[in-house]
This record gives sequence, C-alpha cells and structure tokens, in this order.
Amino acid sequence: IAKVYELIIEAGVHRAESIKVAEAAKVIENAQRDINIAFMNELSIIFNQLGIDTNAVLEAANTKWNFLNFTPGLVGGHCIGVDLYYLVYKAEEIGYHSQIILSGRKINDDMAKYVAENLVKNMIKADKPIKGATVAIFGITFKENCPDVRNSKVVDVIEELKEYGINIKVVDSVADEEDLFYSYGISLTNPEEIQGVDAVLFAVNHDEFKDIKLEDVKKLYNNTRNGVVQTNEVAATSDDPNSTKDVLVDVKGLFDRKEAEALDYLYWRL
Repeated sequence: IAKVYELIIEAGVHRAESIKVAEAAKVIENAQRDINIAFMNELSIIFNQLGIDTNAVLEAANTKWNFLNFTPGLVGGHCIGVDLYYLVYKAEEIGYHSQIILSGRKINDDMAKYVAENLVKNMIKADKPIKGATVAIFGITFKENCPDVRNSKVVDVIEELKEYGINIKVVDSVADEEDLFYSYGISLTNPEEIQGVDAVLFAVNHDEFKDIKLEDVKKLYNNTRNGVVQTNEVAATSDDPNSTKDVLVDVKGLFDRKEAEALDYLYWRL
C-alpha cells in the first residue's frame, strides 16, 4: 500500500507498523479535530450569551504560544463527522462507552440548528416577517474551496430555516451542482439574481467571497419591514434601532464586525 501512495504523495509516506495502527491514527486525527472545534463552538455559545465577541477572545488567546488555533464553525464532510463513530463502535464492542468523543459530536451536530435559530431571532429584531421571507446563503460545501457537498451542515441550516417557512437561495460556484441537486434537491442561484432578500448568511468562506464588499451586500436586501416600505422618515421615527438594520449572519467571520455594524448591519457570527 505504501508503495502505491508513494507514487502520488510528494510529501512522503509514513509507514505505520500495521494496518490497525494506520487506521487508528486516521480515526483519532479526525476525532481530535472534531473535539477541538466542538470546544470552540461551545465557547461561542457561552460568549454569545455573555455578549462577548468570540473572535476577539480567540485573537487574544492566540497570543499565548501554546494555544491551539481552532475556530467555531459547522463541522460536516465525509471524514471528521463520520470516522469517529467507527472508534466509538469498536470501543463499545469491548465494553467501553465513549464520553468526550460523543459529547463533542453532539455539540457539532447541533450547531446548524443554533445558527438557524439565531438568524431567525435577528430577523425578528429587524422587524422582518419570518414565514415567506427569503434568505440568501453564500456557500454550501462542507468546507472552503472544495466542491464536495457530502454531509454538509449548511444543508442542515437550510432544512431548519425551511421549517419556519423561509425561502432559500444558495450561491456557490465552487459546489458540485449536479451532486448537490441529486443528493439534496437543492438548486443554485446566480449571484446577479439575488435581490430583495430579507437576510444574508455567509456559511462558507470560499476565496471568491473574500472580494465581496459589505457595501455590495447591502444591495441584496429589500427595504420592507412588516409590510411597510422603509424611508428615511420612517427610519427616523422607529422606536427600535434594530428595525432599520439589515440582517447579516457571518458564520466564520468573513467580514469585520465593527465595519459591518458601522454600516448599519444587524451582524451576528459564531
């Protein structure tokens, strides 16, 4: 097996002492990453309740030389969210019941629902009707700059939002469009067709999205609140300052929070 991989792997191949060792190494590599991201996701939930910006906390913590640089996010794909169950199953066969591994996976499995709920909460704050609303989602693959949509947790976010009667438009030129439709029945929308939406969610930080300016995102929204078209006069007389803001959910922190808030976004991220 090593000789086959050596033909294509330029970085070199580590020869484990057995197939069991090699498979165990692969499984714990994915399990470790899943657990570390789960810890970040749990911290994000806590800090959100405390009104503390998670990114700011992690930026400060990263000044310590041995702090592990993980960030919160949606954890899907065909490896990290799957492989650890092989280890858990094998452990149970020998009478050991996993505690940390499954706890971390439960947190990560629940993050799609958490993201969807917070988007809806912010839409309510902005006086946006929920049923019949339209949300534009940028990115649907399971990770950045990769066409793979297998076990993408963004799909779970979409399903959660549909439970509220929300219409979804997905933009992702990186995603495998054919596989996306075959696996989930989801069709992609061209960016130029996105207009008049009630909220925008950036779910995956593809490189192509990094060139998008917050000023350009503003052009995607409609200007209606509870059936009333907003004007400067209406905005000036509103009792709730959030009611005139545009809802932007930025899962992975693609944009600068302070810049977004200065542009009158109702901004939320993990």
